[in-house]
Amino acid sequence: MAKIYKKSSGNGSISLYLGKRDFVDHVDSVDIVDGVLKVDPSELEGRKVWVQMLCAFRYGQEDLDVIGLSFRKDIWIQHIQIYPSEGSKPANTPMQDALMKKIGDQGHPFTFTIPNNLPCSVTLQPGPDDKGKSCGVDFEVKGYIAKEADNPDEKVEKKDTCRLIIRKIQFAPDQTGVGPKAAISRQFMMSDKLVHLEASLGKEVYYHGDPITVKVKINNETNKVVKKIKITIDQTADVVLYSADKYTKCVLNEEDSVNGNSTFEKEYQITPLLANNKEKHGLALDGKLKDEDTNLASTTM
Repeated sequence: MAKIYKKSSGNGSISLYLGKRDFVDHVDSVDIVDGVLKVDPSELEGRKVWVQMLCAFRYGQEDLDVIGLSFRKDIWIQHIQIYPSEGSKPANTPMQDALMKKIGDQGHPFTFTIPNNLPCSVTLQPGPDDKGKSCGVDFEVKGYIAKEADNPDEKVEKKDTCRLIIRKIQFAPDQTGVGPKAAISRQFMMSDKLVHLEASLGKEVYYHGDPITVKVKINNETNKVVKKIKITIDQTADVVLYSADKYTKCVLNEEDSVNGNSTFEKEYQITPLLANNKEKHGLALDGKLKDEDTNLASTTM
C-alpha cells in the first residue's frame, strides 16, 4: 500500500486505519469500506468500543444550529461492536491483512457495506462569507468508546473518539456511446423562410477536464442576421429532503452570430471547470476531503 490513513483518539486508546478514502459507486454495487481499529483496552473502564459509519446531509450552516435545532439529517447509520468482539465477522480483505501486519494483535478489522441507493459525496459551494462546514452529503467512519452504541443520554467525550471523512464517488464507464444529437427549425417574424439548427456532441460521457466538442450547423434561409448563437453548459441539481427542489446553474457560456442567407458550421471546444466558477454560491461539487481540491459534481448515473 502506498498510503495509510490514520486517526487516533485524544486519549490514545483507539486508532482508526483505512487503506483508502475513495469508494466507488458501480451503480449496481458499492466498494465495501474495509478498515482496522486498534484498541488499547487498559483504559476502557468497563466500556465498549464501537465503530460507526454515517451518511449525513447538512443543509444549513453550523453557526445557525441554535436551541437544539440542527440543520443536518442522518440519511444512513450503522454500528459495529469492536471490543469486546461480538458475533461472527466476514473474512479479512487483502487491505485488512496488510493493515493487521502493521498494527499487530490490538487490531480489529471491520467491514461496512454501503447501500446502493445512497447519494454520492457532494459539497454545495459556500458563499464568500460562509463559515464552518459546507452544506452537502458526506460519509464518515468513526471509532468511539461508550457503554452503548447509540444512547442519546450517554455523552461520548471528544477524547474518546476518532473519525475519518471518506467519499463515495461515481463510477464512469470506459466505453461510451455515441454523443447525443438534436435539430430544430424556427421562423423569424415577418419572414416565410426558416432557420435550421443542428447540434451534436462528440461522445456521451466526458471526464473532469475533458474538452467537450459541440458541433453546430445552421442554415439561415432568411435575409435576417442571427445575432446570437449561445452555447451554455448547465448544472442541474436535485435536492430531496422534505420536498423536491431542483435548480440549474450555468457553468459555461459562449456566443456567436450568423449572417442572412448563409450557412454556418463550427466545432466548439468548451471545457467547464470549477476554477472558472469559484464565485457561484450553491454550485454542486464532488465531495471534498480536507486540504484537497475537488471538481464540479459528477453526473449521478
